[in-house]
Amino acid sequence: MTNRWRIEKQEPDPLHVNCQTEVEVKHGVGLHARPSVTFTRLAKSFPCSIEIAVNGSDVWLNGKSIIKVMGARIRKGSILRIRADGILAEEAIRALKELIERNFDEETKHGRTA
Repeated sequence: MTNRWRIEKQEPDPLHVNCQTEVEVKHGVGLHARPSVTFTRLAKSFPCSIEIAVNGSDVWLNGKSIIKVMGARIRKGSILRIRADGILAEEAIRALKELIERNFDEETKHGRTA
């Protein structure tokens, strides 16, 4: 009787990654309704999972859920950790971080500063 073990080395998939970043929320009132909608809408445009944690919390929330994001009551000065896992995760993290750094593009949309 012969035991045959076959070991396959899988090449890492460059599109399926796991990454994380931190960003400070500088928007005047934090993630209220409009910024939360903008954030979750962008998050949903990526095929990976996206989660957020606020101010060093170990509780990770679904970043694609408007209820979870608004319920987190993220205020100005909060440190938001964003992590993504899956296809295009790195691009998702980059886009979401840039959105927050641009104050959710509210200055240009509404003709005022946040």
